[in-house]
Order: sequence, then structure tokens, then C-alpha cells
Amino acid sequence: MKKILSAASVGILATLVGLAVGHLVAALINPAASPVLAVGSNVIDLTPTPVKEWAIATFGTADKPILVGSVLIGTLVLAGVAGVLAKRRFVIGAGMLLALVAVAGIAALARPTAGVLDAVPALAAAAVGLGALAVLTGELDTRQWFSSEAAGSTGAANGSGSTSTQPTSTPQRRTVLVLGVAAAAMGAAGQWITTVRTRIGDIVLPAPTAKDGAAEPFPAGLEDEYDGITPLRTPNEEFYRVDTRLSAPTVGVEDWSLTIDGDVENELSFTFDEIADMELIERDITLTCVSNEVGGTYVGGARWLGVRLTDLLDKAGVGDKANQILSTDVDGMTISTPLEVATDGRDTMIAIGMNGKPLPRDHGFPARLITPGIYGFVGATKWLTKLTLTTYEEEQAYWTERDWATDAPIKISSRVDTPRPLANIDPGKTVVGGMAWAQQQGIGKVEVQFDDGDWQEAKLGPKVNIDYWRQWFIEWDASSGRHDIRVRATTQDGEQQVEERMSPFPEGSSGLQSIAVLVK
Repeated sequence: MKKILSAASVGILATLVGLAVGHLVAALINPAASPVLAVGSNVIDLTPTPVKEWAIATFGTADKPILVGSVLIGTLVLAGVAGVLAKRRFVIGAGMLLALVAVAGIAALARPTAGVLDAVPALAAAAVGLGALAVLTGELDTRQWFSSEAAGSTGAANGSGSTSTQPTSTPQRRTVLVLGVAAAAMGAAGQWITTVRTRIGDIVLPAPTAKDGAAEPFPAGLEDEYDGITPLRTPNEEFYRVDTRLSAPTVGVEDWSLTIDGDVENELSFTFDEIADMELIERDITLTCVSNEVGGTYVGGARWLGVRLTDLLDKAGVGDKANQILSTDVDGMTISTPLEVATDGRDTMIAIGMNGKPLPRDHGFPARLITPGIYGFVGATKWLTKLTLTTYEEEQAYWTERDWATDAPIKISSRVDTPRPLANIDPGKTVVGGMAWAQQQGIGKVEVQFDDGDWQEAKLGPKVNIDYWRQWFIEWDASSGRHDIRVRATTQDGEQQVEERMSPFPEGSSGLQSIAVLVK
């Protein structure tokens, strides 16, 4: 068993060295082509929708690190098997290791916008990984590299005057140490380079310039008065992120452009500076992910700066056949937005700013689509680079091919932020509060039910606009024991949140959140 574990460790170390080199090379070319990330991205594409939804519901925003870790663990298990095989017959073990790297290379080339250079990280990983395997299994003798004798010496004289050719344990330990340190250093260097490349730099955003461009002064929220209620405006670093990317694309404003093509009179292309020089608007808009479960946190409110989509479409001149806008990101991901919805007078925009700063790279830098009132998977394309006017019959987007809804208005929703589910609270007066949203309609009323009692109307926080969520709270005189708390919202037009439970697939979840608390 000890020999088997030792042989397996040889394969694992050789693979780690190769992956570290591949990661470093990818950092210089295209971080998404890093072997583990390339395989992970294809795993996402091939994963059935129910499994994806389960992963998001179970792991939340940790789903991506868990996926990357799972791919890495699986790779290292197979690498261990390759190490055992290489100890018995080097060619077989090396062949298995080469097959692992080939999978990564194929995965990198399978991405929609992949080029020939995207295969280079896998090739580098293969060359270095096989070399490391040869060294660690003794197929390539490196003892002279560590010998204290003069160059060219292959051993030390023994007592009888002969020269020993048997390897000593010290060079082997040194080899392992050198390769381990090298793998760690190259992996860290690759990550550092990727971090540097993904820095946005100093971009000064212009002020809104359209006649009605400036948003109303933003009100103070309830979060400072009542602990536990979500802030009225979500900080950029806390804004939810749900997408298919394991690493954010590294595109700079100088290399970026937005193209409008398809069923248009004039195919147009705009640079970042040209977008920034147009009449800009800023709007407070709440975005919601279709994967958000009842009471979930995949929702956030921010102030966005950008150009109205209709301003760009008017310049291009939309034809009379198109009924969808097929938007494409810089890596080839496609999202489908109903043309009628995007142009019906709501403030659909191409955003370049978020909460007074350039878009964070995780949230779409340099530009993204923002469509109020519909879920992100049909209206909020990040890392946007092309808008194609077409029909649903001619083109299908990524999520449409996976049987998600094509027209997905955000459903009326509410949640309890405080107290937390299963919280232990003291008897007496306590505040129950949370958030509610009904984009394009506006929240008119929030009600809370304690156990089987009557519905009680909560007090609403400040109103921003109909596209923005709203805080609410109610004081409750809690008595000892276990209690259930339910919440429901009603729009300004009197439409009430539905009680019927529905899972996120295919058009968003529905139902009332109910939590249990324990009063001491």
C-alpha cells in the first residue's frame, strides 16, 4: 500500500506542476483557457438544468468554487492512477496523463469564441507535466543537477574505488521539493497576473447628460434604524452574481465595442468612449435572478448609469421582422430579450456604471444590458458586445435552448430579513422586517401573518420608484414558544403575491415565505 500511495503521489505532483504551468500561461493569454477552468466551464454547459438549479439552491454563490474544486479533485484522483501505472510502465501512465490534459485542451477550444492560442495552456501543461512525471519516476535522470561533485559526475567513489550509480534519497527529496515549490510559485504567479489583468484601472464616468437623465435624490433606508433589514442600496461588492462564468472576461475599454446587426437598416458599432459621450441616464433599478428561491437573496438594487437602448436602436433602424434582441457577450454567451418588452418605454439601458463607479468586472465591465421588470436571464446580459435583431424562429439563446421561458416578467415577491429563520429571540416587543419587490408595478402594501392570526399591514420604507424594491417592518409583541411568520406583498395596482408554490424553472419561483422562530 505504501508503494501504491508513493506512486500515486508522483502522478499527482506531476499533474499539479503541469496545471500550474497551464494556469500561468493562460493568465498571459486568456485566463478562461486555464485547464481546470476550461473543463469546469464545459461541465456547466453540459449539466442538466435541474442539477444546476439544485447546485445554486444548495451552495449559493459557492457553487463555482465547489465546481472548480470538484474538477480539480477528480483530475488529481485520475492523476494518482496515472502515477501508479507509470511506475509499472511509464508509457501507459504518461498516456493517461496526456489524455487528461487533452480533455482540458479540447474543452478550451470548445468555447464559442475560442482561438488557436487557447490550446497553448493545455499544451504547456502537457509538456511540463510529462517532463515532471519522467523525472519523478526515474525515466529522466536528474541526479547530476543536484550533485555536489563537478559537472559531469554521475556518482561518488565507493570504498573499492568503483563509482556508484544508485540514486540517493536526498536528490529524490530535493526533486520533489523543487517541483512542489515550482508548482506553488507558478500557480501563484498565474493568479497574480490574472488579478492584475482584471483590474479596471482609472475610468472617470461622465455625469448623466440626458434631459431627464439624473435620478431623484436617493432616500435614507431603514437599515440604520432596524438591524437586520437589507440595505436599500446594495453595495457593489455585495451584489449577487449568478452566471455561467468561472472567471470574469478580461476585456479592456480600448479593445471593446458594441455592434448592432441583424434586422436593421444600418449595422453599427460603438466604442466605449462613443457610448460614454452619448446622452446618458442614471436609474435606480432592482435586478432579480430567475434562480432566486422564495425568500432568496439573488436580488439587489443599484443605481445604473448608461445610454437608453432605444437611442442606439433608433440609430440602427430596426426592421419589421425582428421580435427578439439576441445579445452576445465577449465569450459568446447569448441571451434573448423580447424586442417589444425592451422598447415599450421602460428604462432599458446599456449600462457602463454601477453605484457611481465603472461596472465591476464580475458584473459586466465594460458594459451590460439592464432591462427593468424581467429576470436577468432574459434581460441583463453582462460583458455585452453585440445586439442582433432577429426572430425566435431564426435564433435561440443559451437559456432558450434549455427550455427556460422566453418572456419572463419578475413575479411579485417578499421576504423576511429579520429575525432569521429558527432564530432565538427574547419575548416582548421585537421588529420583523424585510424587503419586497414588484418591478414595473411598485409595492403598495406588505402584510405579515403571525401563526394563524389575521394578516397585519406592515409599515413601508421610503419609495424610490416602481422598478426598485421596498423595505418594510412591523412591531410584534412576541410571546414564549415557537411561532410561524409569513409575509405577502401587494402592488400599487392591487395585485397580490400568489401563494401557489413554484420552483424557479422555467419562469421564476412563486409562493409566500414562511419562517419559524423560537421565543425564549
